[in-house]
Amino acid sequence: MGDSGGSVVSIDVERISFGGKEHHIQTNYGPVSVAVYGDHDKPALVTYPDIALNHMSCFQGLLFCPEAASLLLHNFCIYHISPPGHELGAAPISPNAPIPSVDDLAEQVAEVLDFFGLGSVMCFGVTAGAYILTLFAVCASSKLICYIYSLSTITCY
Repeated sequence: MGDSGGSVVSIDVERISFGGKEHHIQTNYGPVSVAVYGDHDKPALVTYPDIALNHMSCFQGLLFCPEAASLLLHNFCIYHISPPGHELGAAPISPNAPIPSVDDLAEQVAEVLDFFGLGSVMCFGVTAGAYILTLFAVCASSKLICYIYSLSTITCY
């Protein structure tokens, strides 16, 4: 990275548009937010972020790196699932709201796939998101083409 001359550059990722569309889906385990980027006719790549992150904060390296973003959007339709209460601009979660288990979150993934009419998908999860997608894969292995996991957020240099 180049020398910034000591200045700090701040980017508000919640205000940057990548042309995707945000969907709010009501599941049997509560609402979930899914940001969809790309052509729905292309193979589906489902992402799930780490705990306390959403698709922008976890996968921004893929979105801000022009080469990676171009390659991904040219070949896939990306379905970024943000866990309940983690979507962009989310209100604080009520202390009285039921807390979904990781099994419930994995079942939400299956419901999201059904909502979009997706048959088979590739999954990409980061840390806790990888665990949730692993639980989904165990229960719905017929829907899984490929599974990728990461132990840290994605960065681009």
